Formats: sequence, C-alpha cells, structure tokens
Amino acid sequence: MKKHNFSAGPCVLPKSVMEQAAAAVLNFDDGLSLLEISHRSKPFVDVMENARSLALELLGLEGKGYKALFLQGGASTQFLMVALNLLEKRAGYLNTGTWADKAIKEAKIYDDIYEIGSSKSANYNYIPKGYDIPEDYDYFHCTSNNTIFGTQMKSFPNSPIPMVCDMSSDIFSRQLDFSKFDLIYAGAQKNMGPAGTTLVVIKEDILGKVSRKIPSMMNYKEHISKGSMFNTPPVFAVYVSMLTLEWLKNLGGIKAIEKENEKKARLIYSEIDLNPLFKGYSVKEDRSIMNATFTLENENLKETFESMVKEAGINGINGHRSVGGYRASMYNALSLDSVKALVEVMSELESKA
Repeated sequence: MKKHNFSAGPCVLPKSVMEQAAAAVLNFDDGLSLLEISHRSKPFVDVMENARSLALELLGLEGKGYKALFLQGGASTQFLMVALNLLEKRAGYLNTGTWADKAIKEAKIYDDIYEIGSSKSANYNYIPKGYDIPEDYDYFHCTSNNTIFGTQMKSFPNSPIPMVCDMSSDIFSRQLDFSKFDLIYAGAQKNMGPAGTTLVVIKEDILGKVSRKIPSMMNYKEHISKGSMFNTPPVFAVYVSMLTLEWLKNLGGIKAIEKENEKKARLIYSEIDLNPLFKGYSVKEDRSIMNATFTLENENLKETFESMVKEAGINGINGHRSVGGYRASMYNALSLDSVKALVEVMSELESKA
C-alpha cells in the first residue's frame, strides 16, 4: 500500500531524490561513500557550491549582493545568530506562533526586543496586521509560515529597516520578491531536505555593524569567507538538499511548484469548509498552503476517523498538542494524489455519520 506522508517534519522528499541519495551512500566517488569522503575533496566542494548557487538562483537573488550558507544547528541556532550579528540597540519582532515566540525569547538575551504585533492571545490563529516598524530599530523579524497553527503571511511589509524572515516551513514553495528580505533562514527538514542543515541567505552589506565581539562559529562573515566550510559541514544533509533543489529547478522552479501547492491547498480547504464534520483552525484569510489545521466537530467520531486514516495509508496528520485535532502538512514533494486520498477519507466519514 502506498503511504501518504503528511508529517510536519522531517518532510516527505521526492522519490528520485531518495534513490539518488541512497545510491550515493554506497558509492558517491569512485567506490567511496558520500559519508566517508573528505568534505574538502573536490567532489563534495562541488556539491556545496552547487547547492549554494541553486538556492540563490531559485530565489532570484543571483548577482544582488547575497550569499547562501548551509550551516548546522537548525533554525533555533539562527534565533541566536541573527541577534548576535545584527542587534546593536533594539529590534522588532512579529509574534505569530511558537517558533516566533522562541526567536523572541532567545534574542532577548542580548538586548531590547519589542513585539510590534502578536496573535498570542488568540493562540496564534491569525496573522497580525496594521503594525508599524520603527525606523530606528536595527532589524525587523518575522516568520513566514507557522507550522503548528497553520497560518501564513500572505504579504510582507515594505520595511524601512533590514527584514529578517524565518522561512523554515515554506521556503521555495511560492513566488515572492525575495529581494525584500535582507536575511532569510530555513531549516532544511521542512521543505528542502533531511534534518541536519539550515539554509541562510544573507545580504552581505548588513553585516559588520555591531560593536560586540562575535564568536567565530556564530559569525556570518566567518562562514561566508570560508564558503560554508568553516567546520565540517553536514555532508549528507547538504547533498540531499542540493538534489532537492535540482529536482525543483527541473520541475520549472518556484513558479511551477506554487501552482501544485495551490491545487493541494484548495482541495483540502474546500473539504474542510464543505464537510460539516470538520472545522478549520486558522482564520481563512491567513490559511497556510503548507499546513492545513483542522478539528472534528464531533469527538465521538475520532476513533472511526483515525482508523479510516490508518487503513488508507495516511501518516502524520495528528495536530500539535497546542492546537489539537489534525494537521495536514503539504510540502513541495507531497503529491496531489496524497491530498486526494485524505479528502476521500474525510468525505467517506461524512457519508457514514
């Protein structure tokens, strides 16, 4: 039976990417495994350079003063690195979910951090709007997609100060003017590759403006100067990310995948809205195309629904404990057929109720 993987992360990956990655573990370079070759060897240096180049190409940022890095530590380490490298006096954060809240907590270690908008009081079921970004702040930080709560920023402000965005769960999924952002970071495991590496795309001219001393391992300038090779990189995660970016480019890039993602989102949200047994969690105007969150209106149907889901080969749709219910994560590599399979189960439940 085919498995339909709606896991919120690590994410589903293209089958062709998995096959190439598996082969490379056994034989990547003249009989040597990808896992045992030197990260300084030309074959892997080429992988790193290709991955960094593809990231900029797909985002439309080539030749615009940006550098791409593949680092370790996940997006959580970026909560610290952003503040260390950019925060001199104060910064503004938009609090739209658990990860935005954690970013605020970590940045507060270093200096004055202000929430210029928040939906925390409503358990993050919407994206704040109508906020002002002070011109005398060092930077503005936002989170483009909130995996746990199923909300997504549909537009971004014209920030008068450098704009930083955590795009961990929707990077490469939709067309944006990425040049509006001065720093983008994203853990690979949501939409780009396996856990173990984090993509950072940064405009070089925003660096070197803080007075504090920055530890080498936490210094963006240091990593840029070493071409993401300051220390031994996570070779497997970088390689799989490169393969996934190649796969996306061959599909037609972000423009092509956005159309598929919109089809998947329309299908699932249509069922949620039309089926009286289900109710969406987030407000409609802010619904994520990556993570659809919903609940059963009648908890007595929970056991039946979850049994039907299991029989259909559907995996990973349990909602986060802070929301409950269900969450269908529909990252780039998830097929439309998988969403159809889930919708069919939801529809069948209605016919049985």
